[in-house]
Order: sequence, then structure tokens, then C-alpha cells
Amino acid sequence: MSASTAATFSTISFAPKATPFPSGARALNFTTQSSLLSFSGLKASSPSLACHSNSSFLGKETAAALQRSLLTKTHKSTLAQTTPSAPLNIQASYKVAVLGAAGGIGQPLSLLIKMSPLVSDLHLYDIANVKGVAADLSHCNTPSQVVDFTGADELAKSLKGVDVVVIPAGVPRKPGMTRDDLFNINANIVKTLVEAVADNCPNAFIHIISNPVNSTVPIAAEVLKNKGVYDPKKLFGVTTLDVVRANTFVALKKNLKLIDVDVPVVGGHAGITILPLLSKAKPSANFTDTEIDELTVRIQNAGTEVVEAKAGAGSATLSMAYAAARFVESSLRALDGDADVYECSFVQSDLTDLPFFASRIKLGKNGVEALIPSDLQGLTEYEQKALEALKPELRASIEKGVAFVHKQPVAA
Repeated sequence: MSASTAATFSTISFAPKATPFPSGARALNFTTQSSLLSFSGLKASSPSLACHSNSSFLGKETAAALQRSLLTKTHKSTLAQTTPSAPLNIQASYKVAVLGAAGGIGQPLSLLIKMSPLVSDLHLYDIANVKGVAADLSHCNTPSQVVDFTGADELAKSLKGVDVVVIPAGVPRKPGMTRDDLFNINANIVKTLVEAVADNCPNAFIHIISNPVNSTVPIAAEVLKNKGVYDPKKLFGVTTLDVVRANTFVALKKNLKLIDVDVPVVGGHAGITILPLLSKAKPSANFTDTEIDELTVRIQNAGTEVVEAKAGAGSATLSMAYAAARFVESSLRALDGDADVYECSFVQSDLTDLPFFASRIKLGKNGVEALIPSDLQGLTEYEQKALEALKPELRASIEKGVAFVHKQPVAA
């Protein structure tokens, strides 16, 4: 999926003197005396490819994990035994498809994915207006080749050989609209797209962004089951935005350095089903009962906060794109062999009595390697009550998604 020619960019400095990116080149050439700037805000410098993340998709622990991963690659390539300028060749070798790429989330998300040094091919699909998006992005001098696909007739082609499928397709929330109001519109969209994924790239990681995630992920699972290709380890509801918001709000409230903050968020991805576990926040912080309640409610209602602020002009498209790109990058790192990748996601789970549940997971080459149960241990009384309170609503949303698929035939 990638060529062997190494290259550097003019906009991303990999060597002291950057050169134009030659046509057809797909590999990246890093040196220990150069600066590495990726879309996730990473920097590498001599003498040992040290990584620092000042403002990025990455938290402190994730940045450290990436540093270990890069150092492992360095040692494997015997970089330590060669001259300081010896190159570390990292292939851009993964194909990513964005279904709904012309939308409010799809466009900024596609831009962020285009900036990833791990992506060789970026397939952009939508029912209309995607050609201009692809043309625009294709001018960015990053490794991935951008190809556009328009309409149902080209959907299958957009998915051939893809490693990660990201689905932001659907209608956005409008003032006064709950996530549940979106169900009837978006359920059919997700069902149709996942049917195509099952037929054309059944082994791909599937990232569901389309709301309501509490129902659309079960819809996707039932479609995949009916197609005989369901792998629960490779189906993800993207709840990263809840974590991003929790980290941001906690850092502001407690005057903490944002890059150090990590707050696990469990449950689901709507209203009271979103449960930030402030007692598990890193670094540890003391919260008053009032602060806990205010932070929890704000994190749960942050989407509505943006919808109301935009006053009918859209929903949380930019922050959602940012969070989704972080989850894509984590998936690509896992596929690329990084053994220390953790994110929160809404997945099939046995951590509670619910069939799907958002929690911290460990990602690997085959998808979910492990669920992390420790976050649900030793909860505060507030968190335990909130956990029990969210279960009926989350269960109803899951069952609604399952029932939707059972009422309708799966396309051949």
C-alpha cells in the first residue's frame, strides 16, 4: 500500500532543509537531528527522538507511549549504532475512508486525517459536494493520496482495501433537538453505510460518530451480525469528545496544565449516560460536591452548549472532528504496532450488565485488546449512584438500535 521512496515536506520539517514532496512518494524520512511536527503536535529532537506534546490530541501518558514506540522503531532499525543523521524510515501505509466527508464534521476531520504521517490513502465519500473537498485537501503536501467518491454507485469502491472506516455521516443537531430526535434520520444512514462496509472491508476498524451513538453502534453491530462478519473488537463508538471536554473543563476549573490532565469518561454518549469519573482524574485533584455536580452537568450538556451558541448554524463540528481525529490516530498507532495505546470508547462490553458500554480500552492490531475494569472500581458514592441512574436510559437506547435493524431487511 506504500511506495519505498523516502521524502520530506516543505510544511512539516523532517530535516534541516525541507524539500518538496515528490509525486508518488509515500514514506517519511526522520533523522535524530531534525524536528518532527505531526498534526498531533509531536516534536522529536536529538539525541534520542524524544517526544513532547505541548498542545495535541495526546495526553501526557499517550505522548510517553508514542515516545516508547518510536524508540522501539529506532532500536530495531539500529539507529543507535549508526551516525546521528541516519534515517528512521516510517511508512505511511494505512488507508482511511471517511463516509460523510463533505459535512460539518467530515471536512475538518478529513483535513486532520490528511495530516497524519501514517495514512497513505484517504478516501472521501459523500452523497454530494465531495469533489471540491477532495480537490482542496489534495493540495496539502502530506503523504496521503486523496480520492473522492460520490453517491451510492461509488460507495463500494470507496471502501476497497480500507483499514479504518470513519462514519460522521448524518444530520446535525439543531436547537431544541435531542440526540434521540436524530434517531429516525440517522439510523437508516448508518445501516446503509455499515452494510457496505460489511461487504467491502469487513476487517476494517469501524468508527461510529453518527448520533445517537448509544443506538447507532448497536445498529452497526446487528448489521454486521446479519452479514456474518461481526467482530466486536473492531467496532467503536467514538466518545473521545467527552474525554476531551472533561480534560479541558477540569484543567480550567483547577488551573492545571492541560497536557497533564486525563479524565476517564464512561457510560454512553448522550446526556446523563455520559459519566466523567472525576475521582479517577489524573493528576489527582480535590473537588467540592458543588464542583463535581457542576462539572458533570457541563460535560454531559456540552453539546447543547455549542448548539445554542451557534444559534441554528450548526452543532459541535470542530471539537468533534478534533476528538475523532485523535481516535483515528490512536487506532493507526495500534495498527502500526504501538503496544501502549489507550482510549475511551463505546464498545461491546462485559464490565456491566449492559451489552455496550463506554470505558477505557487498550487498542491493538486486532482492535480492542482489553477492557480496563479498574476505572469502575472504588467509585465515589456520587459516581456509583450516577452509574446506576444512567443504565435504564442507556439500555433503552441500545435496545432501540437493535430493534430498528430487526424490523428491516438487511440489503444483499
